Amino acid sequence: MLLLENLRFYKEEENGDVAFAEKLSKLGDIYVNDAFGTAHRAHASTAVIAQFFPNAKFFGYLMAGELKNAEKVLNGAVRPFTAIMGGAKVSDKIELIERLLDKVDSLIIGGGMAYTFAKAQGGKIGKSLVEEDKLDLALSLIEKAKAKGVNLLLPTDSVIADNFSNDANTAIAQNNDIKDGWMGLDIGPDSVIEFTKVVEGSKTLLWNGPMGVFEMEKFEAGTKAIGLAVVKATERGAFSLIGGGDSAAAVAKFGLTEDVSYVSTGGGALLEYMEGKELPGVKAINE
Repeated sequence: MLLLENLRFYKEEENGDVAFAEKLSKLGDIYVNDAFGTAHRAHASTAVIAQFFPNAKFFGYLMAGELKNAEKVLNGAVRPFTAIMGGAKVSDKIELIERLLDKVDSLIIGGGMAYTFAKAQGGKIGKSLVEEDKLDLALSLIEKAKAKGVNLLLPTDSVIADNFSNDANTAIAQNNDIKDGWMGLDIGPDSVIEFTKVVEGSKTLLWNGPMGVFEMEKFEAGTKAIGLAVVKATERGAFSLIGGGDSAAAVAKFGLTEDVSYVSTGGGALLEYMEGKELPGVKAINE
């Protein structure tokens, strides 16, 4: 077995250089791709190289598991199916949200992106994170959810702070009435109750993105509560898929990794696969 250094040290890797990929192919007789986290990148070692192993290219166990579990959620979900979307920006999740509206029974939205929805509906959000150019988009998503019969849940209250710091002064406020100079950094207790009730009653769960700034102790309660609700649903027989990145970090922080069905190793890769995009690393093996 030969272990090479990080191939991204070479510009040919990220450029998808064919000659570079051919050189790499001469180092072995069989090609196995087990790097789901980079499957959305058309790099030399993740996509281009596969053409030099026409009859000897395979998915590794992790890659196969990632695809199997993603498909289980996307095309084999047992209902009720709930998706939990968090994180900072609506723009980062728009394609996924659009696709999920055709598949889910309930869609929970939290995290920083929730304030774009709140402002779009005429709410006062103080200095909370907002994408001013996505207000119309947020309203259109609300209308689409209604038209498709999807139960769209937005936070009704927030833990607000006068500073982006764990030492900040905090208070609870209605999501549409955050005072000037303050910002929402976590979902509030009423939202936790409403969200957890839906989560605990679900049979399939997809969670991508935290409910707040869980890295700070003062603003971790919402994300932790959702994590515990996902665990409870899983214990009752639900299938729970945790998206990579911050969601995986959150369940790890709260010691819940072993208590959910599957934690993806892919951040951008899982997001793109869920959006319906063909991943270069997957396509290269399947061709």
